[in-house]
Amino acid sequence: MKRILAIDDQQLILLSLEKHLTDLGYSVKCADNGKEGLSLFETFSPDLVIVDINMDEMSGLEVIKTIKEKKSEVKILVLSGNNDEDTIIDGFDLGIDDYMKKPLSLNEVSVRIGRILGVKYERSPSKDSKGKILQRNCIGVVIPCYNEEKRLLSKEFIDFTNSNLGYHLCFVNDGSTDNTLNVLLELSKGREDNISVYNCEKNGGKGEAVRQGVLHLAQDKQLDYIGYLDADLSTDFKDFDDLVQTMATSDFKIVSGSRMSRMGADITKESARKIISKTINLIIRNILGMSFNDTQCGAKIMDKEVFNELFEEKFITRWLFDVEIFMRMRKFYGKKKAISYICEQPLKRWIHADGSKLSMKDSVKIVGQLGHIAYHYSFRARNKVQKA
Repeated sequence: MKRILAIDDQQLILLSLEKHLTDLGYSVKCADNGKEGLSLFETFSPDLVIVDINMDEMSGLEVIKTIKEKKSEVKILVLSGNNDEDTIIDGFDLGIDDYMKKPLSLNEVSVRIGRILGVKYERSPSKDSKGKILQRNCIGVVIPCYNEEKRLLSKEFIDFTNSNLGYHLCFVNDGSTDNTLNVLLELSKGREDNISVYNCEKNGGKGEAVRQGVLHLAQDKQLDYIGYLDADLSTDFKDFDDLVQTMATSDFKIVSGSRMSRMGADITKESARKIISKTINLIIRNILGMSFNDTQCGAKIMDKEVFNELFEEKFITRWLFDVEIFMRMRKFYGKKKAISYICEQPLKRWIHADGSKLSMKDSVKIVGQLGHIAYHYSFRARNKVQKA
């Protein structure tokens, strides 16, 4: 039986890789850092080492160099999201056998490993792994839920996490009065590595539910980005993953979905809500002093660098926390930098879902809440500076 040692500081990747390779008949051991990996290398004597490049404390290149100095004939395969040309060349100069760039499918990993180790066809890729992708980054997604037992699309969430290895979904039960909590617990049962439930005993509103979920996920150091998504999946998972890809290939701190009507996009809203939305958005643009088309879209992804700055303090409104996020970005970075760090990306699909918790009466209250936001983040802050 061929032995494989996998070294990666992202548990979501390691767990998926370990299960897949074990199912193929390999003996597998895993380490989540370079030092532990080198220790296992001594005792396990693997035929193949799979290693990530970007790891804290000890990089993958350092691990490779150490291994090659100890045992030059061992096979080494790099599995990394680092696509830098010089890094790839450095790896081959050190003697690696292959360099796999994330994202890629588990079946491709199988084929490359089989080629390196010379395994026979009985270890050909499994049908169960078809379509399963190892992501370039690890992403946490907060999904706030309040009385969602009848609308929760459990199958869609399960299918997504099964296919997209590197995502962790955190459902936040916002003090639901129906059976939502039990539905969520059943959804996560046996899938705790990819789906978790954070329970808020009292209803605090969507903003507080998202805030609690983000702070909870932020404790997981393997997550590169954290975002949030509505439980009704009015934003398609494919669109959300597009937001992630934009984040991963740019210097943006926030990538926000935008429900803009355009050719090739499937965007539907109730007519009354559409008119109100345009009016509110005009007010929001004046308050922010930034020309965003849609601050209120419930699909956003953020870099870990901004988690604490944006979510440490409670929001002052229940429904307009998205506006507060942008106000906090402006307050922390300044207007010019904030604009350069926020990307508004049009969605290809957004469908208004029946059963929305935001009523027409709530929409009227929003205008007053916007005034509260303007005072709290602008005039109040200015007065504090003058008094100081």
